[in-house]
Amino acid sequence: MKILVTGGAGFIGSHIADAYIDAGHDVVIIDNLSTGRKKNVNPGATFIECDIRDEKIKEIFDQHQFDLVNHQAAQMDVRLSVEDPIYDARTNVIGFLNIVQNAATHKVRKVIYASSGGVVYGEQDYFPADEEHPQRPYCPYGVTKLIGEKYLFYYAMTFDLKYTAFRYANVYGPRQNPHGEAGVIAIFLEKLYNREDAVINGDGRQTRDYVYISDVVRANVAALEKADNEIINIGTGVETDVVEIFQQLNELTGANMPEKHGPAKPGEQRRSVLDIRKAKRVLGWTPQVDFRSGLQKTIDFFKSYEL
Repeated sequence: MKILVTGGAGFIGSHIADAYIDAGHDVVIIDNLSTGRKKNVNPGATFIECDIRDEKIKEIFDQHQFDLVNHQAAQMDVRLSVEDPIYDARTNVIGFLNIVQNAATHKVRKVIYASSGGVVYGEQDYFPADEEHPQRPYCPYGVTKLIGEKYLFYYAMTFDLKYTAFRYANVYGPRQNPHGEAGVIAIFLEKLYNREDAVINGDGRQTRDYVYISDVVRANVAALEKADNEIINIGTGVETDVVEIFQQLNELTGANMPEKHGPAKPGEQRRSVLDIRKAKRVLGWTPQVDFRSGLQKTIDFFKSYEL
């Protein structure tokens, strides 16, 4: 199968591209390297440095005749989306449409799309949130991710372009960039290794659902053949708070830094956790890496990775 992976030099996209290549697929990666890194690109892939908003995208589709598109490229910074929602929409809506419209025009069979669990649902009415939970995005980034899902439904109905939309929980693991993608685990690791204060916002009891990168990749591999026209949560169903993350990382790294708290972030979501029963039913998928093991794997990687 010939597959386009957008954002394939980034944290999640590069791991997905690796798995597709390992499975024998022909992979083309496009990435503008704004947060992705060239060193993450699998040498077995064809790499094209390109922004998803560029007119060059049509030429790429003309040349390669893709069977499937895995769309991971995005403006992912929640704070930036609040500061500049127009920029956020240019990437996450206009850039997204540039990819999907070309996919429809060129008769691509399917698009796999990275949506978001936490920000699409917003403050939850019940825990964990299943896919039918009301969607109340609390930031422009969440709005754009939900818009992408709605557009995919339109393209499926109008052009028979199949899709799987994954509402990711908080993904962590090797290659996550503490400067570009703002994952708390990567941020804390960098601080601890540099003997700097890893400041916890507020009381640190805000929770998220943390899913390890290899589990996310397995879902993206399964979706090559399953879950057509489905929206699916990918998480663990387990809540973990920030204080626990700091304490476990502090112990596992041997940093033994003091626990320090700063002001709470205004408007920060208090709790987020996903119901993953649909993923098991539709994909045959369940997470395999427990949180402590995932932290240790991430630590082992960060010891040798130049940020």
